[in-house]
Amino acid sequence: YTPYLLPRGESKALIVVLPGGGYGTRAPHEGHDIALWLNSIGVSALICHYRVSPYRHPYPSMDARRAIRTARFHAEEWGIDADKIGVIGFSAGGHLAATVSTWLHDGKESPDDEIDEMSARPNAAILCYAVLSFGEWGHDGSAANLLGDQLSPETRETHSHYRNVSPETPPCFLWHTAEDGGVPMENSLYFALACKEQGVPAELHVYPYGRHGLGLAKDIPHVAQWAASCANWLQELGWR
Repeated sequence: YTPYLLPRGESKALIVVLPGGGYGTRAPHEGHDIALWLNSIGVSALICHYRVSPYRHPYPSMDARRAIRTARFHAEEWGIDADKIGVIGFSAGGHLAATVSTWLHDGKESPDDEIDEMSARPNAAILCYAVLSFGEWGHDGSAANLLGDQLSPETRETHSHYRNVSPETPPCFLWHTAEDGGVPMENSLYFALACKEQGVPAELHVYPYGRHGLGLAKDIPHVAQWAASCANWLQELGWR
């Protein structure tokens, strides 16, 4: 993990950053730049260097949950609210953010240490052009890298997180572009619809233009508005 902590008293919340990269790598522009942006809006950050291929499921989700637990364990020391710890994920990192937001584990059955005794449930999730299906609109590369020889129609279904939303899923902010040729926008649309059906507060933005993997999208001004919209959403939650 790489922490980007604001001085005590300057941050109410912390968000764990999960860069994309198809579960084969971790994209730098979806890590450091995102943490600095979060700091600029008054939110501390923790970049999670989760394991990628050749590591398979469940190692990435184990790493993401450990990051959430670590932040919660150190909340008082770091000057943040233990009930304001969220996740932000991009592309496959968005799939990982959805994993920890829909497959909820409040604590390990056999904790290795005090950190493992903490809840791994995020209090909010930000899903950016996320892979939320391994089925019809899925991303085959992410599915293959995550599941390897476990890849089957059944595991594709269970890892399609738009099917796993429940009333316990935290509030979600989603954005996508309609032109995304890597991860179709249906991923975000169907996840947002599932949130509505389960009574989970969700905000969805779809921008007409823009390729996959834009990050902060600084070169496309109308898509770059997602960051301001997300900052306003966090303010509505009382996180900044």
